[in-house]
Amino acid sequence: MTTPQERSVPKPVFTDAEAGAKTFPDSDSRRYNYFTPAKRKQSHYEDVTVEVQPDPRHYLSQGWLYGFSDGRGGYPLDWTVLKAWGSDRPEPERYPGSGGKGYDWPATGWHEFRDPNEEWELTFYRYNSNVVRQVNQNIDNARQSKAFEQWNQNWVKFVERNVGAWMHVDHGLGLYLYANANRRAPTNMHNNAISVNSMHRIRSAQDLALYNLTLTEEIPSFDGQAHLEAWNNDPQWQGVRETAEQLTATDDWCEAIFASNVIFEPLVGELFRSQLVQHAAPRNGDFVTPTIVGVAEYDFAERDLRYTRAMFELLTSDREFADHNKQIINGWLSTWTARSIAAARALQPIWSQPDSKPPRFEDGLDAVKSRFAALLSDLHLDVPKELGQ
Repeated sequence: MTTPQERSVPKPVFTDAEAGAKTFPDSDSRRYNYFTPAKRKQSHYEDVTVEVQPDPRHYLSQGWLYGFSDGRGGYPLDWTVLKAWGSDRPEPERYPGSGGKGYDWPATGWHEFRDPNEEWELTFYRYNSNVVRQVNQNIDNARQSKAFEQWNQNWVKFVERNVGAWMHVDHGLGLYLYANANRRAPTNMHNNAISVNSMHRIRSAQDLALYNLTLTEEIPSFDGQAHLEAWNNDPQWQGVRETAEQLTATDDWCEAIFASNVIFEPLVGELFRSQLVQHAAPRNGDFVTPTIVGVAEYDFAERDLRYTRAMFELLTSDREFADHNKQIINGWLSTWTARSIAAARALQPIWSQPDSKPPRFEDGLDAVKSRFAALLSDLHLDVPKELGQ
């Protein structure tokens, strides 16, 4: 038997210089993890969200890949006057061969935020599709059972003017406040939470607009254009309109989110939705409108307020800038609480419009004031004197 000729081929020689041969702290880990999870194990939300929008102060070693015409890159931290740990440290020095060094990179305080709702694309579509399905089923059931025929005439006018007017608040804040703040926030964790908040408000405005069209078809006397007259001209709505427009003109993204979710929504939004519409509607034969308004209230109270509380708790207890942040936020509290209380009190006359009255306006206002004060306590903030107005 002939022995096969062995070809002369250079054999690979392995040394311990290759990265694959080195031992790292996570060499035995079965999952790649470049961030510190909020809990013991990283979640799917963190896998698809953390560092999707990078930061040269964190892991983006080559600096910003894009910027503005004035030379600023990416997401400038001066888009809000609030600060988080590491904000004042300059970007690490970058030069060929530096490896991104210059000093140890800080895990800036902005990156410590995690949305407790753990919202990302899949959860967003799943939740909102369920909401829209539920709302449509409730309206279809009401149409088939002729439920709208039970409404008295004063309640028809109340819904066409006042419930319809609230769609302008949802549309304006969703499109011009939250969507704008989403672009200005410095991390993808903030972006996701705020953009979902934006979509909640836009979807709520759409729910009310479609409901308005349905009622126009189902109730012969229903005026589908009355909400425009109320929003533009009714004295009761001008305080809400002015405050909403002032909110949309707020340039500082942290102030916009704080003023709307911590102040305006608890003192005005919850007052209108929970203390008026959801109390008055069943007393006037309407069991449909509370399901639509109630969805918007759940969006805020159980989801949007939850991420807002987590976001600002970090800022008011920041290891470096807590006092700085509290001083600025107290100024915001003074300004926006006064505006929101004035807007709420301007709404008081509409409490008397339904035939079957809801609980007293002052009782409803006291309830939302109490919830507002508890929220400030959770954020380690003082109750402003303007709340007594």
